[in-house]
Amino acid sequence: MSRAVLRHVLPLSLLLASTVGCHRGVRFENQVFSKPGVRYRLGVLPPVWERVKLSHNDLAWYTGETGHALSVNSTCQEHEDAPLDVLTRHLVMGFTERLEVEQQKVVVDEREALRSRYRAKLDGVPVELLFVVLKKDQCVYDFTYVAPLGRYEERLEGFESLVRGFHAEDVS
Repeated sequence: MSRAVLRHVLPLSLLLASTVGCHRGVRFENQVFSKPGVRYRLGVLPPVWERVKLSHNDLAWYTGETGHALSVNSTCQEHEDAPLDVLTRHLVMGFTERLEVEQQKVVVDEREALRSRYRAKLDGVPVELLFVVLKKDQCVYDFTYVAPLGRYEERLEGFESLVRGFHAEDVS
């Protein structure tokens, strides 16, 4: 997957995003992301992941040599109070030929989350997608993993580490 495809994949897959790149007070230090009204900790990524800045994302990473991408986003205001499956379906908007491979409920940071795997196309390019969506403390958090078709397992552990280490922190 090229950087051009990455620029299309992540923004389209993150419907519930807020534009944080232009806001003051946005930080990511010592695995803790913070912006006004929200703060959360993430697991550690292997060094192969390069952090990239994309609008409409809290955080995003890319592996140039393999074309894998990760993103994390939080929406704490003006989000739909919809079930997790509906929120997940919003994330696949913009993709064509969507095929749900599996979906299961999991626990992330002591909350029920929905983990959904898809195969789809973006601008005719086949990709494999993994989403984890949860609601906690008035916020919706979504994690996105994008892999070139047939290369899903190659960088999956980075995504798993990121999600395993997730913890929403008190901002009061």
